[in-house]
Amino acid sequence: MSKLSNALIVSGIALGGLTSTASFAEKWHMPTPYGDGNLQTQIAYTFAKEVQDNSDLEITVHSGGSLVKHPEIPRAVKTGQVQMGEMFLGILGNENPIYKHDNIPFLATSFEDAKKLWEAAKPSIAKELDKDGMMLLYTVAWPAQSLYSKDAVNTLSDLKGQKMRAYSPTQSRLADLMNTTPMTIQTPDIPQAFSTGIIQAMITSPSTGVDSQAWDYVNHYTDVKAWIPKNIVVVNKRSFRRLDKATQQIVLDAAKHAEAAGWTQIAARAAKDKATLVENGMMVSDPSSQLVEELKAIGKTMTEEWKAEAPKEIGEILTRYQN
Repeated sequence: MSKLSNALIVSGIALGGLTSTASFAEKWHMPTPYGDGNLQTQIAYTFAKEVQDNSDLEITVHSGGSLVKHPEIPRAVKTGQVQMGEMFLGILGNENPIYKHDNIPFLATSFEDAKKLWEAAKPSIAKELDKDGMMLLYTVAWPAQSLYSKDAVNTLSDLKGQKMRAYSPTQSRLADLMNTTPMTIQTPDIPQAFSTGIIQAMITSPSTGVDSQAWDYVNHYTDVKAWIPKNIVVVNKRSFRRLDKATQQIVLDAAKHAEAAGWTQIAARAAKDKATLVENGMMVSDPSSQLVEELKAIGKTMTEEWKAEAPKEIGEILTRYQN
């Protein structure tokens, strides 16, 4: 029995027969890595409620990694141990480089460009997920990712030798190019990682900073707006196909509404969370021109490296994005 299977049993939720009979299709489980205060999780609850209000399908959202830990969610959905789940798109980067598209620094730094990049990448993403037995339902963007540090950072030399949180393969590469040491830390573990010296800096959203109360362990937020990543919500294809056609359409309609809400609300949430950082005593500042130039140079390097991983597939994404 796998570790994941053990975790599901320990949780007290009987999932063993979820993929074996249609009778269980009326009750689904949706793990998500993020807490209830997070916009992505709130949208997941709204999505689940819309489905339940309009059908006999009940979707239980399990927030904060309480049912399945973040790195295990893709496999749990793929194998049918849960019917659907939410994940940070970039964690799939080791499986196929197309999943890295929204983690490349300075490729898309505004919400308008991020949405355009998503539309360019979406056909390739959906095709790849389909191969793994999953179907894309919707996506929700994060606020632009910026730099948290204990001390002010005016150039990359101010970070040299420090330990940097990494939450995806692309971020690990970024940390290397910044002359820092990447450390894989999941969102719930951020406060402890800082307090115990496992990390000294991170690049993440203002929302994650608020969720983890960043002001308790760092003093500075440098608004570099490096990239705008996304979460994706996926469903196991077999589970979806077991639903009757009317319920399938209800799920798809709710997913469409969730995605629209995400893109509409994320800019306001970003501004609100940044203000919360200031209210709690953090120094929020724009990056120096030298820091911007140094990070842009890294972004150019990473874009070229990314293209080299799969020239045809990534070339198609970039062509659609840039045209």
